[in-house]
Amino acid sequence: MSTNPLKRAVSDTVELRKEAGRWLKERREERGLSQRQFAEMIGVEYYTFISQLETGRGRIPPDKYRTWAHALDMDARDFVLALLPFYDPTVYSILFPNNPTDGQSHV
Repeated sequence: MSTNPLKRAVSDTVELRKEAGRWLKERREERGLSQRQFAEMIGVEYYTFISQLETGRGRIPPDKYRTWAHALDMDARDFVLALLPFYDPTVYSILFPNNPTDGQSHV
């Protein structure tokens, strides 16, 4: 029985988004922020948006990377490099062919 490549790709994407969400949650909690406090810091009207991202249901819009990085007390470049293996593993592997995409931050 063969596996449908499209179904597998969707499943991989879902799992990567969940891993990204766990990573984001850890960063937020390290700063001692609730989802509501963090939402206020980044200018999001509904804190449930934070919850959705932390559970892997969506991704941060690229035009908001700097805002999120600042709120998490991170350099914007480091923030994007940490998210890239989760959000776009193909681009990450092209840019950094010698680094495995193992779900770990490479910054």
